[in-house]
Amino acid sequence: MTLITISILLLIVILIVVKNIYIVQQSKAYVVERLGAFNAVWDVGIHLKIPFIDRVVKKVSLKEQVHDYPPQPVITSDNVTMQIDTVVYFSITDPKLYAYGVENPMTAMETLTATTLRNIIGELELDQTLTSRDIINAKMRQILDDATDPWGIKVNRVEVKNILPPTDIQNSMEKQMKAERERRQAILQAEGTKQSAILVAEGERESAILRADAEKQARILKAEGEAQAILRVQQALADSIKMLNDACPNDQVIKLKALEAFEKAADGQATKIIVPSEIQGLAGLAGSVKGIFEE
Repeated sequence: MTLITISILLLIVILIVVKNIYIVQQSKAYVVERLGAFNAVWDVGIHLKIPFIDRVVKKVSLKEQVHDYPPQPVITSDNVTMQIDTVVYFSITDPKLYAYGVENPMTAMETLTATTLRNIIGELELDQTLTSRDIINAKMRQILDDATDPWGIKVNRVEVKNILPPTDIQNSMEKQMKAERERRQAILQAEGTKQSAILVAEGERESAILRADAEKQARILKAEGEAQAILRVQQALADSIKMLNDACPNDQVIKLKALEAFEKAADGQATKIIVPSEIQGLAGLAGSVKGIFEE
């Protein structure tokens, strides 16, 4: 065997070995068969396949995947046909089951999603369908997750993206929504008018209360002022009487003070004054004295 032949054989062996070296990337898994039967699942790293004996039958992505399915015609329990499209988030948890569990898993899951959606919507009425997205999502996720377990698929969540009722029902719903908005607007306007009237009435009531309080305070202050004046006059009279008593006046002084009081009374509006007899003599004497001094 010549050197050239050996070199060619060696080169062929190297090429075969290199070609059968596999590097599995992150978030990937390879399903390998040996002589037509399942052998192993290759994880991340370098793997060597035995030529002509081992075969990589499926390369599986372990990342979470998203499938957006086209709208499906569904019928509600009150016989309304609508179009609903869904989005399914899933991940492959068992590459072996995914490879051998069902033929064409993606098509199988799409068909299962459509039939599950029809079954769930068939139990609901139109209004329930439009207002129960969370319930529909939860039921679909649970059913799909249970059904796809033998396929090595984990359904993480399901979202109902669009619900499209027939055109005539959409028009009726728009009219109903418009009427509801107008009703709410009328209620808000009525509430605003009511609140405005209440505020005006409260303002008038508070204003009347303040005016009444002001008048009351004015009357109280006036009465207190008059009471203080009377009290001071009485106090001055009492003080003068006390001073007079302290001076021990005789009868003539007392009579003279009485005469002065009658003189002040005579200057008033009285038309008749009765003078006691004991003061009349003193009055005459006072008049004589006054005449002497005037001469």
